[in-house]
Amino acid sequence: MDQTPASPPSTPPSSSILKVGFDERLPAARTGLFGLQHLLALTGIWIFPVLIGSSLKLTQLQVSYIVQGCFLMTGLITLLQSSRLLRLPIVQGPTAAFFAALTAAGATFGLGTAFGSMTVAGLIFMALSVPIRKFGLFGHIARVAATPVVFGTLFVIIGAQLAVIGLPGWFGVKGLPGYGSTNFWISVVTVVVVMGCLVLGGHTLVRRGAVVWGIAAGSLVAAVAGVWSPSFDGSRLLGAPQALPFGFGVEWSVVVLMLLAFLQAGAESSGMYQLIGGWGGEKVSLERTNRGLFTEFLGTTVGSLFGGIGTTSYPENAGIVRITGVGSRYVTATAGAAALVLAFVPSVALFLAGLPGPVLSAASTVLFGIIAMSGVQMLSAVEWDDLNLAVTAPAFIISLGTQFLPADLTDPLPDAARTFVSSPMMLGIVLLIVLHVAVNLGLRPLLERRGAPAPATPATAEGAEVPA
Repeated sequence: MDQTPASPPSTPPSSSILKVGFDERLPAARTGLFGLQHLLALTGIWIFPVLIGSSLKLTQLQVSYIVQGCFLMTGLITLLQSSRLLRLPIVQGPTAAFFAALTAAGATFGLGTAFGSMTVAGLIFMALSVPIRKFGLFGHIARVAATPVVFGTLFVIIGAQLAVIGLPGWFGVKGLPGYGSTNFWISVVTVVVVMGCLVLGGHTLVRRGAVVWGIAAGSLVAAVAGVWSPSFDGSRLLGAPQALPFGFGVEWSVVVLMLLAFLQAGAESSGMYQLIGGWGGEKVSLERTNRGLFTEFLGTTVGSLFGGIGTTSYPENAGIVRITGVGSRYVTATAGAAALVLAFVPSVALFLAGLPGPVLSAASTVLFGIIAMSGVQMLSAVEWDDLNLAVTAPAFIISLGTQFLPADLTDPLPDAARTFVSSPMMLGIVLLIVLHVAVNLGLRPLLERRGAPAPATPATAEGAEVPA
């Protein structure tokens, strides 16, 4: 049975395991070094904007607007979270849930409607998390939805859904330089460097920036092979992020899509607050949780007006805090400030937007695999009785199965219905939450009150019991 919130603190709040506490300061040089590690770990900024551009056939300039928006959103929220509003070393970054939602909605309704609908959904979630005593409702919602059986399965679904984006991109685009074997071997170099840094990098900057170093190595090989050349624009050294770069529109079916992405991101963040708070010997109250969530939703709402991809609290950055023992919120504030500065350097955004697609697809393959396997890791905490199988099995197979529905059945559907059905992540989270509430929160207590025996050990298709 699994009815506890996801990501509980791994140590009692009474004992800190950090070498540097939340309110402690470090010398400027060390603060900058640790802040750089946090900035390099923001893999979504380096990868997601270009993949959206590739999927939706955007120009390099349009992709650069998304990159700037991501830096703005990340910097703003991270600074606010590290300040007196939450007072925790939390780093925010673009999440796969919003990446998938924006890609699906953008393909059907355009990115102006996708980002506009994200703005409306953000305002709704801001209202749900107003941090006034116990009026913030999202903290209560997260306690119901944020369980390993729900979000572990969801992460596996997300990883499987995004697999179709990763590997095919290794070969490039037909008609462009390097298509086929050249791009494939460049992609292999990228993956080998990423994995080598992850495995052999120890607890150093090499491991923290594994994805960045892999992208750098792959891009260098692509340049030497003559299939890519870096793009700079010295005339745009400084400039504010572009407001409403794709226009503004609202489609209520897309608003629902974005609400589900906000639910996933917010629930993950609330679990991260508890986890990191426990490392510092602090118990994060519901009111404090709502303050953090309100800040996150506020920053995401503002950032969406500039083309930023919605954020969540990055587990990679929490890992940096845990391994280094440096929990100073001034370090994460430094990372946020650096991201905010980069939001006003369009030449950097344009350079990142022009990175070779096969290299980013190869790096994303590793990233998406890690997302899926983190779901498997979460599911290891679930007691796999028949009731939990009844929640996860249909949600998993049905949501992924929608990718293979015949086009003659899906094409006649209204745009809103087709977008929902074609997104395994969105359909999956709805099925998981509905089934979890019905089975684990509704049926399970009823069976327990009646004194029913524990559900039988799951059986194979042939009827034989699975060994414990």
